Parts: sequence; structure tokens; C-alpha cells
Amino acid sequence: MFEEAVMFDAHKHHFNFIGGEWVEGYESAANINPSDISDVVGYFSRASKAQAEQAIAAAHSAFQRWSRTSPNERAEVLDKVARELLHRRHDLADLLAREEGKTLAEAMGEVVRASQIFTFYSAEVLRGGGELLPSTRPGMTVDITREPLGVVSVITPWNFPMAIPAWKIAPALAYGNTVVFKPADLTPASAWVLTSILSRSGLPEGAFNLVMGRGREIGEVLISDPRVSAVTFTGSESTGKTVAQRCIGRDGTMARFQLEMGGKNPLVVLDDADLETAVQCAVNGAFYSTGQRCTASSRLIVVDRMHDRFVDAMQSAISQLVVGDARHLDTRVGPVVDESQLNSNLRYIAIGQQEGAELLVGGQAMATDAQGHRGYYMTPALFVNTHNEMRINQEEIFGPVASVIRVADADEALAVANCTRFGLSAGVITQSLKQASRFKRELQAGMVMVNAPTAGVDPHVPFGGRKASSYGPREQGRYAAEFFTTVKTAYIAA
Repeated sequence: MFEEAVMFDAHKHHFNFIGGEWVEGYESAANINPSDISDVVGYFSRASKAQAEQAIAAAHSAFQRWSRTSPNERAEVLDKVARELLHRRHDLADLLAREEGKTLAEAMGEVVRASQIFTFYSAEVLRGGGELLPSTRPGMTVDITREPLGVVSVITPWNFPMAIPAWKIAPALAYGNTVVFKPADLTPASAWVLTSILSRSGLPEGAFNLVMGRGREIGEVLISDPRVSAVTFTGSESTGKTVAQRCIGRDGTMARFQLEMGGKNPLVVLDDADLETAVQCAVNGAFYSTGQRCTASSRLIVVDRMHDRFVDAMQSAISQLVVGDARHLDTRVGPVVDESQLNSNLRYIAIGQQEGAELLVGGQAMATDAQGHRGYYMTPALFVNTHNEMRINQEEIFGPVASVIRVADADEALAVANCTRFGLSAGVITQSLKQASRFKRELQAGMVMVNAPTAGVDPHVPFGGRKASSYGPREQGRYAAEFFTTVKTAYIAA
């Protein structure tokens, strides 16, 4: 039923996919396992600027054909991708954990989520939509429809190398757009496998293209080429601003853009919180996926009456987290993604201490795991005696580092929670319906969790934030149509 197994070795070179053909790039780069830096997952071609332009040309040429396919044809393509992802979830999860460093259980969840996203859009494309309205003028009707945009550049980060591409690519294709996909240079293997599946799904040549490599080398082409109608980007705040400037600053035509750029997410623990729930949510949100989630709970805002009990319970819970190889079943915290990220995390540990925060537990690099593998390991860190103005509470660290901020009451907790330039996700732990309703209403975030971790969103609901976290329409669910389609109003005289 499914044609090709996933086979990676240190000697195989994996190419870009342009116009329906696998194309060698100008150089190959090794993909290193962060759990064991002696393990080379494979070698992956980096595309040149000329090849990025070729991919855009191929997508532009394929747009007319793909955009005019029937909803049934598009549904079948997406459903085939979904079924193969689910069928191969075990080997794909192993590959994802090996190249990115999240635990095997988390990797499995991500692959299944990617499958669910393609399944959702395979059904959503059949929903159709539109309106037929009477005009205020006699003998006239108004037909309102949605149409695809054209070529979409999809630029994704390394922390969710299967799920984030899925929630951008699936709706782009479902609504009739063509795609040029540039994954993060750190995690090309998951992108290559997803492309391999898409290449055998029934898409016409050029409807989907993969160009791997560094953003500074090919990113400018993908956001500035006038044939690109839209750019959907997830990554750093600084790069997101560059994407916006380039999309607006084009000569002759502007591109639509959608930006997801991180967070500094608060988890508020009120004085009536269930302690066990609070600790479970904080540990999950702050340290799972090695803290490398834009929705991670990096600021733990705790009301004074609960503070000491919470801190003691957190210290105990963190001490039980096993740090090690992402593919070992007892591991709860895998490595960080690479040496650069590890060094950045350690710099923030030093910054926090210089600012006067107390490092209660963790925050040290580990040369090896329990099995002796050399990797980019770090013990989960918890700061206490911090205040919200510290850099460790205002800047996104993107590692297993969390800070406890003591506040007097719920009013101060809410004010501190909102005192950040970010606004992606926020949570509150409380047994009070009144406080739950208040925080749900007044937290300045795109997503609010009550008695649940700040990280974790279902595949059929909108994802996105406010302030510096996001720009443009939401991702996922039915709301994706707001970005990936344009509305046309047609008047018809009888």
C-alpha cells in the first residue's frame, strides 16, 4: 500500500525536490543526532538561490492546474498523506526523536498530530463554502467565494519539524495553493520524509517543492520573489520582522504574510490551586520538549500563600526528571537541539544569577547521559527570588529554564502575567470558577489554559497569539482559510 520505507544512513545524500524531481544542491550538510553527536543521521543537500527560484517557478507553473482540481482530488491527496504518516508513525517518530532530540513519546505524538492535521483538511476541503446574497438592487444577486492565493512560501522552525510544516502545508494545498517549503537547516530529515510522502500522493509536478538550506542563503528569494503570493513563517521575532519588511517592501506587489514568533508564557498559580495539578502543569509546560516550545511555561507566577509549598514540590518533581537520550524509554527530558542552543541557555543561566536570581536547581551542562553518549544535555533549571523585569523573565530562552515570580494576590498575578511584549499562551491554576472566568477574559494571550499546561493545542482549533508573538490570521482549523484564501465578491445581473 505504501511504497517506500524510511531508510537513513550516514552515507546517503538526500536531495531537494523541485518540479517533481529530486535535485542535488550545491553542497551537503551532515544532520547530527543531539543525543549522540557521533551519530550522523544523514547528509542533506542545501539548495542554491537559483534552485529556490526554480522551485518558485515550478510552483507558479503548477498553480493553474492544481487550483482547478476538484475538491475530491485534493481530499484524496491529503488523505493519502495522512494515512501514510499514521501507518509509519513508529519509524517516523524514531527518526524525529533522533534528529531533533524530543523524547520518543513526544515524537510519536507529533507524527500522529501531523497525520490528524492532514486528515482534518482532507475533510475540510470538501466542506466548500461561500454565500449567495440578494443585492439591494433589483434583478441583481451577489456571489461571495473564496479562492486560492497562488504560490505560498512555507518557512518552518526546528522544534516541531513534522507538525508545524503539516499545519501550514495541508491547508495551503487544501485550498488550492502551490507550495515551496523551506524547513529549518537543523532538522531536514523530517522535512525530507514528509516531502517523500507528498511526492507519491498524486500531486501534479511542481505543486509542492522542497528547498533545504540556511535561511540567510535562500530565505530572501522565498520572501521577495514577486511570484510568491504569501509567506507563512514560524521562527524568531527578529527574522519575523525581516519577513514582514520584505513582503511589504516589494516593488509593484506586496505578499500576504503570517508570522508566529515566540512567547514568554505565564502560568499563574493562585492560592486555591490544587498543588499536584499546579506542579504537573508547570513541569510539563516548562521542561517537556526540553523547554523548546514557543508555548512553554517560562514564567511561573505564584501567589504568596502558595509559593513555598509550590517551590518545594517543584524542586522534588524536577529532581525526578531523567535527562538522557531522546529514544530511551525512561527519558523525560532529551537534549537541546545543538551546541549553539546549549550555549545560549547557559548564558541565560549566568545572566539570571548576575541579576540576583537564585538558581534553586539544575542549569548545568551534562557532558554525557547515563549511557555515556556525548550530547547537548542540560539539567532542567528553576530560578526563584526573581522579579518580572529581569531579562530571564522578559526574553525568550527556548530551553529547560523556568523562573518563579512571587506575587501578593490574584490582581498582581494578572498584572505581572500581562507585563510582557509577548502574548502567545497563558495559564491559570485555580479551583475558583470566578477567577477562571476572569483570567480567561483578561489574560492578554491568544490561547488561555485553565488547569492545564500552557503547551498543547488540538489540531482542529486556531493557534496563534497577540502582541509580538504573532501577526496575521490564525493557523490551524477552519481559521486557516483566512490566510490561505482571498475573498471574491461577484455581482450577477439577471
